[in-house]
Amino acid sequence: MKKTIVITLLALFLCSPAFASAPAAKSEDSKVFYALGVLLHRSIAMFQLTAAELEQVKQGLTDANEGKKFAVDMETYGPKVQEMAEARRKAQAEKMAAAGKAFEEKAAKEKGAVVTESGLIFLSLREGKGKKPGPDSTVKVNYRGMLPDGTEFDSSYKRGTPAEFPLNGVIKCFSEGLQKMSVGGKARLVCPPRIAYGDQGAGGSIPPGATLIFEIELLEIIKQ
Repeated sequence: MKKTIVITLLALFLCSPAFASAPAAKSEDSKVFYALGVLLHRSIAMFQLTAAELEQVKQGLTDANEGKKFAVDMETYGPKVQEMAEARRKAQAEKMAAAGKAFEEKAAKEKGAVVTESGLIFLSLREGKGKKPGPDSTVKVNYRGMLPDGTEFDSSYKRGTPAEFPLNGVIKCFSEGLQKMSVGGKARLVCPPRIAYGDQGAGGSIPPGATLIFEIELLEIIKQ
C-alpha cells in the first residue's frame, strides 16, 4: 500500500503546475522521467485535484522524500486514498452521464439518425458500396474520437496511419457501428457509456461515465 501511495504522489507532483512550467526536458533521462509523470497521471486523473489539494499532496511527497514524520497516521489514512478515488470517480461519472444524455437526445433527433436497441446512435455520412464486416471480422479504418464537449481524445488521422483491429476486440459501440457500414462508407457513432467504457473510463483521456462520439471511415475488411 505504501509503495502505491508513493507512486501516486510522485505522479501528482510531476504533473503539478510548477513542474509543467519547468524548462523543457533535454537529456534522455529527464525525458523519460517526464514521460513517467505523464503515464502515472493517467492512473490518478479521477481525483480531479484542486490547486489547494495538489499543494497538500506535494507536502506529503516532500515529507516522505525527506524522511520526516508524517502529519497523518498512514494506517488510518492510507486506505482512504482508494475510498476517495472511488467517490470522485463516481461523482465524475454522474456528471459526465448527465452531459452525455443531453447530447444523445439531441443527436437522436438529427435527420437520418438511427437509434439501435443497445442505445447506439448511428448516422451515415457517406454510403459505402462494398461488403459489410461481421462480428469476427478484422477491419482497417480511419477514425477520430471525441467527447460531447468537442475534446478529441484519439485520432488515426493525426497519427497518419489507419487502425486495424478485430471487431470482437473493441468496445461494443465500435463493433456494432462498423457492422452497419459497407467498405468505403463513413459514419458518426454516438456511444452511451454502457456500450463504451462505462463508469470506469479509460486512462486519463476518457472520463468515467463519458458518452463518446466517433467519426469512422471503413477502408477495408482485412478478414471477413
